Amino acid sequence: MNIEILVRPVLLAAALMLTGYVASAQEAAPSTTQPAINPDLKYSNKWRIEVKEGSNNDGVARFRVTPQGEAPIEVNVSIRDGRSENGVASDVQKAFKAALDKKRFKVEGDDFEDVLVKKKSGPDFSIQLIESTLKGTHFDIERE
Repeated sequence: MNIEILVRPVLLAAALMLTGYVASAQEAAPSTTQPAINPDLKYSNKWRIEVKEGSNNDGVARFRVTPQGEAPIEVNVSIRDGRSENGVASDVQKAFKAALDKKRFKVEGDDFEDVLVKKKSGPDFSIQLIESTLKGTHFDIERE
């Protein structure tokens, strides 16, 4: 009996199992690096998101909240066709409240078409509009 015929499949199987184990261990390893501070971002303890015009289509507005020196937080807002300016602002406010830690951020409406995002604790933060598929609706984001 040829021993090579028996050993080769066993060695191949062992090598594949070891490769899978190493790959899964690499994926599970936690990151120990701090997020880099982006010098292009502007930080503040309070931001105003002004909603301009209602929505003319179903769409999504994607925002990014980046606490200074920390990982960004994505905030996705789904908007239905025909939402008024005040309705869009209400949707933005609800999405920010759901996505952000209530111990660190306070989110409230102002003048019905504006949303204020304030720091309660932690570092100052930045807010950016990353993408919007909405037609007719525009957002002005201002530091306060």
